[in-house]
Amino acid sequence: MRIAFFGDVVGKGGRRGVVRALAALRGSEEIDFVIANCENSAGGIGVDPGSARELLAAGVNVLTSGNHVWAKREIVEYITDSDVLLRPANFAPTTPGWGYTVKASRHGVPVAVVNLIGRVFMNTYDCPFRTVDTVLEGIGSRARVIVVDMHAEATSEKVAMGWYLDGRVTAVVGSHTHVQTADERVLPQGTAYLTDAGMCGPRDSVIGVKREQVIRRFLTQMPGRFEVAEGVVIVQGAMVDVDEETGRASEIRRFQQVIEP
Repeated sequence: MRIAFFGDVVGKGGRRGVVRALAALRGSEEIDFVIANCENSAGGIGVDPGSARELLAAGVNVLTSGNHVWAKREIVEYITDSDVLLRPANFAPTTPGWGYTVKASRHGVPVAVVNLIGRVFMNTYDCPFRTVDTVLEGIGSRARVIVVDMHAEATSEKVAMGWYLDGRVTAVVGSHTHVQTADERVLPQGTAYLTDAGMCGPRDSVIGVKREQVIRRFLTQMPGRFEVAEGVVIVQGAMVDVDEETGRASEIRRFQQVIEP
């Protein structure tokens, strides 16, 4: 089976890019299951119910998130009732929503998706390494195919998670930085790994934001409002080929598409 993972979706342009790219990819790829990180899909920060529904309607099976998931107040009620929009599993235990889910692929194969968040250069969260141990115990025999979204800033923390889970999950794919890395590989025990899937959002920007606003911040060190850039959209992510009987990955490859306005 083949799993598609889309990097952080940024704003309306990012959503439009995923909708169009996914339709095109389905015509050229045998995609069985789709995951997308949606934490910046509404106005460039946060996710709202409308943004989530748009991506799900396009064919995304499970949405993951990260540190910006609560930026839109209206998402709290939605995520409380949803088992396809995840928040990081190592948030506080009383946090609304779910940190992992198990859903059927196009051909009925159970796929577990786990959402984690890193701690290096980020806020204080529970340990993602100990948390994922507990999550895997909870998944048990319900799914052999397990994909982990490691939403983190530090490459070292993501790489460490890949090695920590090698042979225990199907894939560890990083998100959060909006910059696609070129270190995709299948680790020795059969876990596909990529430090960051990249971004689905405005290409001519600074990680999705109008570049002049970010440059001004660097030059002046003064606060200012950030807005999502416009124009050509880049859609980035990864494809993972999986032996559904064993849950081991056989291949991981990056993809990148440019979507004109």
